[in-house]
Formats: sequence, C-alpha cells, structure tokens
Amino acid sequence: MSKITGVQPAKKYLMINGKKVETDRYASLFSPYSGEEIAQIAMANKEQTEMAIEAAYESRHLMAKMPAYKRAEILEKVVSLLIEKADQAAEIITRESSKPIMFSKAEVARTVETYKFSAEEAKRIHGETIPFDAASGGVGRIGYTLREPIGVIGAITPFNFPMNLVAHKVGPAIAAGNTVVLKPASQTPLSALFIAELFEEAGLPPGVLNVITGPGSVVGEEIVRNDLVSMVTFTGSPEVGIGIRSRAGLKKTTLELGSNSALIIDKDTDVDQIIDRCIMGAFSNQGQVCISLQRIYAHEEVYEEFTEKFIQAAKQLKVGDPLAPDTYISSLISKGEADRVLGWIEETKSTNASIAAGGSLRNGVLEPTVITNADHDLKVSCQEAFAPVVVVNKFSSIEDAIKHVNNSRFGLQAGIYTNNVKHALFASQELHVGGVIINDVPTYRVDQMPYGGVKESGTGREGIKYAVEEMTEMKLIVWNNN
Repeated sequence: MSKITGVQPAKKYLMINGKKVETDRYASLFSPYSGEEIAQIAMANKEQTEMAIEAAYESRHLMAKMPAYKRAEILEKVVSLLIEKADQAAEIITRESSKPIMFSKAEVARTVETYKFSAEEAKRIHGETIPFDAASGGVGRIGYTLREPIGVIGAITPFNFPMNLVAHKVGPAIAAGNTVVLKPASQTPLSALFIAELFEEAGLPPGVLNVITGPGSVVGEEIVRNDLVSMVTFTGSPEVGIGIRSRAGLKKTTLELGSNSALIIDKDTDVDQIIDRCIMGAFSNQGQVCISLQRIYAHEEVYEEFTEKFIQAAKQLKVGDPLAPDTYISSLISKGEADRVLGWIEETKSTNASIAAGGSLRNGVLEPTVITNADHDLKVSCQEAFAPVVVVNKFSSIEDAIKHVNNSRFGLQAGIYTNNVKHALFASQELHVGGVIINDVPTYRVDQMPYGGVKESGTGREGIKYAVEEMTEMKLIVWNNN
C-alpha cells in the first residue's frame, strides 16, 4: 500500500473544549490492508470523557441561542473547506479503513451533501399553530409549538462510513443548536478528528464538538450513562445497540443497527439492466454497508440467467490495494472479521449450498463470494455478513419471495425489481422493513431521505430533516386572550 502525502504517523489527541488534550495512553493504528502503522491514537479515560461531556454541557446554552443563520453559515463553511480538501479526506478514509479509493471519494462527495443539507435544515426548523377554539374550553386562546435543541448529544459512529455517518450525527445536531460528544470507531478516528478541525476553522465555538477516542467500554459507557447527556445516537451492531438502550435510562436514543438486506427479482425483469446495480449493492465497500445486498431472491424464470451473469460479473472485480484507482474489493476492517466470515462460508460446505464464486482469501483480501441454494438457517443467510458475500435463491411466486424477505430478525431496507405495478404495490405494503426500494437494490440511499429500520435494525430515523426532529424537543406555548 503506497504512502499517502500529508498523512504521516503522528500522535492524535483528544479534542475537548476546542483544545487538543493529551492522555496517558496511546494505541497504534494500523492499516487493515498493509499492516503499516498510521498513527498513535489517544486512549481517553473516564475522567477525560467526563471533561468532554461537561464542556459540551457548558456550551449548550451558547449553541441554543446561536441564530439559525449563524449555525447555517458554520455548516456552509465546513462544506467549502471539505470541498477544498476532498482528496486529502478520501485518502484518510482509505488509509484508516482500507475502503477502495473510488468509494472513499464517493463518501466524501456524500459528506459534502450531508453538511449542505444540514446547513439548509438549520433555517427550516419550525413549529405549528394549534386551533385552540376547536374545543369549547379553548375559545379565546391561541397556541403554537416550538422546536428546541435537546442539549448534549452523544454520538457513537462506526467504521464503515467514518466521515459520512459522522456527518449524519454532527450535521443535524449542530443545525438544531445542540452540542456533541463524538466517539468514532476505534479503527477510524482520523476522519472524525479531521472533520473536527474543519469545524474549528469554520468558527464553531469551543466545547460544541468534542471528539473522544478510546475503547467503547470506557468512552462509550460514560456517554451512555452520564446524566448530562440528553440523547445517544448510535450506529453499530444490534447487540451493542440493545445494551445502549437498556442502560440509557430516560435519554432519547436513535439506533441504526444491523441488516441482511434482500432483493426480489421478478420474472419480467431485464436481467442485463440490473447486474451492475446488484454488483454495487453486494460488493461496494467490501459489503461493509448496513444496507448491503446480502440476499437475492430471483424468480425461477430468470434465476439461471441472472445467477450466471451475476457470478461472471463478480469474478471480474479487481481485488487488492485500496489506493489503486480501479480496485473494487480490498481488506475487511480486521483479520478477525475475515476469519469470522470464512467460518460462515465453511459452514455452507456441509449443506446443499454451492459456492459459485469466491469463498477464499486472495493476498489477505476476501474475494467477492456468491453462494447459491443456501438454506435460511445458515449464518450467511440469517445473520449480517458485513462482507462481500451474497446468497442467491429462487422463488416461484411473489408471495413466497416476500415471505422469504420478511423471515429475518432485521428490517432495514429491501428492494424489488418488477414491471408489474400490482407486485410493486403488494411488496411496498407487505415487506416489513423501514424502506422499500422499487426497481433498485436495497443499498440505495441519498442523504436527505428518512433512513432507519424495524425489528432488530433499530429505532428512530436519520436523514437530516428527520434527525433534526429526533434531536429537538417540542414545546407548547398557550396565550390566554380572555
């Protein structure tokens, strides 16, 4: 893996109250692909996490009183700075996560849009008037609602979109007038620290955005339990999310958890038109996407054609160095993750399933893997792979296909390709998921849309407007004119 200009191994400090804070322990950060040391990352202790929360708490009134146009100006300045430094930002993402550079550049572009949307939404926060005279006891009164910032938001973010998923928490939080304590994933702290520096340059007051790196058992636990934190927004595994909700008490929580997203391919689908989208849905970012396409159900009339062409396309994907411009698949986030997925693939060999493509490591990188005829109870089918692994099975009726999709503990997004309007409407009604994507893969997302799931896929919604609603509280004002 080639060196990246401007990103050299160095000590990275905590960001508390606008200052770089040292700690008594640092941990080496290594590239998942090359194994080279990238940086020394500060490991915060409980007291430093408390300091960050207190700084955010002390700044909350300043931020709540900041005019909407000023909050928008700061976010717009971050947009301008990020556009100027887009290449550097993409390289940081690739270096810390081994995301192929083509996808890192796409993530930076989406992050720019996310902060743009946040700047716009800062100027659109409003309440509504209430018709009090609709009740006899309300005659002579007028009333209206306000949306007020909730206070200190604890944001805990994952490794897979280390810049854009930070933006989905920090952007709307600042737009709404809140303060933030951000704990980025242990493998991807550099992009979060980079963004914090951009906010400082953009004029965000000290204490509004604090970045605390370190173990979840220390930093995350304090964020979840501390009474000064009003809301926790978390993206990660269901197991951790359930634990957060159980310990958060009366704090508001938004939890974006796991999935094993599915796609239905109806019999009237032009297979050639959808192969590239299915490849992207299944294999972009090594399948480390919350809405990665993991399960495909193809109608028996198109199953053979689709499977053959999909497998062919998967075998053509370039595997290797994430900094190479044409690399599509690189290393998973850790060797432990690769070993886990290889174990799941190994499990299929004792069943009727067939490994039609991939299934092994190539120079430490898991090849794009296609498995056919996989039983539902196999881990590659019923759990979240979070890897470049997809199972393809056939169905005979749309009712059966929907039953297969719904037979999951998760429910984030699902997709259906069909030219049959009745089937599309039926699927949109019957699929038990947070979002139904018609004539595209379930991996589709733009950053202003409502995004979230049901069942073990979580609670609450992201997407800037919807996140602002989650991050504000409604206040009712009533005037008695009698």
